[in-house]
Amino acid sequence: MSHHPWTCFCDFDYFRILHWPQMSQSRVCGSEQIPGIDIQLNRKYHATHKLSTTKGSPQPVEEKVGAFTKIIEAMGFTGPLKYSKWKIKIAALRMYTSCVEKTDFEEFFLRCQMPDTFNSWFLITLLHVWMCLVRMKQEGRSGKYMCRIIVHFMWEDVQQRGRVMGVNPYILKKNMILMTNHFYAAILGYDEGILSDDHGLAAALWRTFFNGKCEDPRHLELLVEYVRKQMQYLDSMNGEDLLLTGEVSWRPLVEKNPQSILKPHSPTYNDEGL
Repeated sequence: MSHHPWTCFCDFDYFRILHWPQMSQSRVCGSEQIPGIDIQLNRKYHATHKLSTTKGSPQPVEEKVGAFTKIIEAMGFTGPLKYSKWKIKIAALRMYTSCVEKTDFEEFFLRCQMPDTFNSWFLITLLHVWMCLVRMKQEGRSGKYMCRIIVHFMWEDVQQRGRVMGVNPYILKKNMILMTNHFYAAILGYDEGILSDDHGLAAALWRTFFNGKCEDPRHLELLVEYVRKQMQYLDSMNGEDLLLTGEVSWRPLVEKNPQSILKPHSPTYNDEGL
């Protein structure tokens, strides 16, 4: 994954989000309007459906590959993998879908005082996609291939949502380039944060998730705890299960039953990995 210049993901100029009258802007973290396109978003926009390494985490799987595989992968192609690519693609779609369908966006909006906008939806989705990428990169070449497919599905979804919102195709294409650059900057920041202590992770979340505008430290503390426990939960999942099914469940932002985090249920799949 290429490293882009250090830039705060939330500062990019792509959509001007209209805030809802009933929400006080002074109480919303990172909610400044962004100059750009005037788009009126529907309430509960995040509910629309468009698509039917940490400390103590597992070490990346070491795979022995032949000279031919090394050559073709150096040329930018993907060599033979442990599982068929179509199985991994299906699992990747399921994993991305879990990021947008199994995440409780309303809880994030409420507890982090975020407006229900496209920008907030993307920030929350990005955080969960990143956690999936961190976990799957531990699964060797197959896991890294799956990471690429997850990101591909994410951009397909973002583009489709932009079209539904009525964004001009030229503007959408131009802003997708900006979003891509800032996406990788955010990934780099989160990667450095997760490898650091809680202060480092909090700084990364403050810069990226809250756009440097969150004044309530309780929101940062809540999000740091969420990321740590979620990564611990993902690390406890079987790697082969994730590669074959892509089934991921997310812990609630606030735990009602802390004991339930200890061991996730193993997903069920047949011989075809479905």
